Amino acid sequence: MSGQRTRHTAITGIGVVAPNGLRTDTYWKSVKEGLNVLDRITREGCGHLPLRVAGEVRGFDPSALIEDTFLVQTDRFTHFALAAADAALEDAGLSGIAADAPYSVGVVTAAGSGGGEFGQRELQKLWGQGARFVGPYQSIAWFYAASTGQISIRRGFKGPCGVVASDEAGGLDAVAHAARAVRRGTDVVVVGAAEAPLAPYSMVCQLGYPELSTVEDPSCAYRPFTSAACGFVPAEGGAVLVVEDADRAHRRGGVVRATVAGHAATFTGASRWDRSREGLAHAIRAALDEAGCAPEEIDVVFADALGSPEADRAEALALADALGPHGTRVPVTAPKAGIGRSYCGAPLLDIAAAVLAMEHGQIPPTPGVFDVCHEIDLVTSTARPAELRTALVLSRGLMGSNAALVLRRGPGTAA
Repeated sequence: MSGQRTRHTAITGIGVVAPNGLRTDTYWKSVKEGLNVLDRITREGCGHLPLRVAGEVRGFDPSALIEDTFLVQTDRFTHFALAAADAALEDAGLSGIAADAPYSVGVVTAAGSGGGEFGQRELQKLWGQGARFVGPYQSIAWFYAASTGQISIRRGFKGPCGVVASDEAGGLDAVAHAARAVRRGTDVVVVGAAEAPLAPYSMVCQLGYPELSTVEDPSCAYRPFTSAACGFVPAEGGAVLVVEDADRAHRRGGVVRATVAGHAATFTGASRWDRSREGLAHAIRAALDEAGCAPEEIDVVFADALGSPEADRAEALALADALGPHGTRVPVTAPKAGIGRSYCGAPLLDIAAAVLAMEHGQIPPTPGVFDVCHEIDLVTSTARPAELRTALVLSRGLMGSNAALVLRRGPGTAA
């Protein structure tokens, strides 16, 4: 309607649960230092499977963070989401917001598969002991929408809620969905994604992905953009953000850490990496158009970095197609090479890293990668100091989704 002001979507809170850090500060320290925490899988019941290396979240005690009432009805992927949501709300200074305005807060999450560990446990009871031994929460705990529902119920949020199921790129799509909700009038949205794909049943399902790395040495199992690229390594964890109307954040004294400036998504077919070049380039151009951003304004790219030769080549060419000559000059990084790909959670962790990189003026390196074989300026070895105002985050899914998100640095947040 004419006369209405344009509402801009600000990121004011970040919560992280990742293989390299159970808090945002520890995650950033590890990412900035380029640490590789990939290791042999230690989860029970997985030792006989050909998938040997992953990014496990270790030392996470959900009972210390989440009430028993919610623990018994939720899977590990929701435990991560609940913990990250608490941290994001605290970071934003909005821990008590539901008491004041429950209908002004929405929740949006993305999920690739849901609660595999919980589902496997209950199915084993069904076939091993009988139907009456299956718990009543089986019907909801495995469901990919469980994290959205449990965050909203536990926190008393009654605003617009949703779940995005659009492949790994759904993490970026969920943030775009939340940004649209803010522009339409919702004050605050808790948005994110966290995954827990390392239960035996979940791992067997992943074995059908031709892009999955089954290399047994953690130091070379996931090396994107190199001649030794052999696929990706899965991971647990993810991140949750608090996004809100930027003017509202300023009025309440909140810190605008970054703004969501533009987004676009395309679909090019499962494992059709030859087509993903065009689809990803189109998504990048459309996201830049929405952001009103010229290619030369992009200061850093957080790459999808699938780790298969064909997919990596398509991504490098898509950057050149969409950004022109700037595509070979702009610094590119892939911190996920040191922690693995947590499916929908991976682009959320990249958003968190991008916001922190802009705040600290440091582009984190791509762990374990030194021999780059594509025409991109991949940051390796150590963090690179830089004045960062605008970041481009990319994500692709194994089923064919492509997405791009443009972030602008928040006012006065640079180190």
